[in-house]
Amino acid sequence: MTVKSKSSRVSSATATTQRAIQKKQDAKDSKAKPKSGGKRKAAVQAGARRQPVKMPAQHVAKPASEADLKLQPRFMAPDYAGSGKLEDNVALITGGDSGIGRAVAVLYAREGADVAIVFLSSIEDAEETRRCVQDEGRRCLLIQGDVKKASFCERAVRKTVKEFGKLDVLVNNAAFQQHAKSISDVSAKRLDETLQTNIGGYFHMTRAAVPHLQKGSAIINTGSVVGLRGSAHLLDYSASKGAIHALTKSLAQNLLARGIRVNAVAPGPVWTPLNPADAAAEDVAEFGKNTDMKRAAQPEELSPAYVFLASPVMSGYITGIVLPITGSVGAI
Repeated sequence: MTVKSKSSRVSSATATTQRAIQKKQDAKDSKAKPKSGGKRKAAVQAGARRQPVKMPAQHVAKPASEADLKLQPRFMAPDYAGSGKLEDNVALITGGDSGIGRAVAVLYAREGADVAIVFLSSIEDAEETRRCVQDEGRRCLLIQGDVKKASFCERAVRKTVKEFGKLDVLVNNAAFQQHAKSISDVSAKRLDETLQTNIGGYFHMTRAAVPHLQKGSAIINTGSVVGLRGSAHLLDYSASKGAIHALTKSLAQNLLARGIRVNAVAPGPVWTPLNPADAAAEDVAEFGKNTDMKRAAQPEELSPAYVFLASPVMSGYITGIVLPITGSVGAI
């Protein structure tokens, strides 16, 4: 793994900033009492294999590591058989060390792509993702850094192209999230951290990648259901995800003549390190139960959509869409 000391120091500083934001919000939440719930309907299982329903009551420090979760997210999609849909493609995935990003990396490799993974701080998670990609028979490059920095995004793209010779697919997926009971809890510094990570990072990485993309290439952005319907306690995060949806549609129009497709996936609740690093432990135990399916998704239930949107043989006539995968009816 090639990790420059400057990038590592910047990543460490960002991780410290995010932990400080989390600590301040945790202090405000410390007196909150868990909500009592009534009798619930059974969770719906409609996929290839039965998925976990009960979430652990766990709260972890930002930026969270997948290795720290009591319930390990499912990302291997053992029932998914690759068929060369991305044969000899090169993909760059931000936030690819864990959660949805890791699941996407594994399926891209299974479909024949080499993968570059951009990650902030969890070297352990990144190394595990690389191992999984290599087990699929493909190459994996790890790049540590902070996507808020335009200069880092430019370096990440250059490293990817130097290592693999080209770039075919960009997945913008890195994110920062911290809930707030009130808008007064969202300081200027906290707002900047959210917006510069979630929308600034997407913009910087896309701007760096576009000169290397060719006809048939794809950009896929990770949005969110809260970018479609809002969230009372995720004010800045919801705003950033709505901006991602708008950026997706705008870029799709801007790049259409070049044959570069731009789409987004808008997940509902998905069991990744992002949420146990945000909500209180008692709230994490209820995570996903307010969906129509009465459970959170696992990353492997999202990743096939990223394959679909990346592969020109599957979605060559699709651009500018925001695909909701929310476990509920009527997401838009």
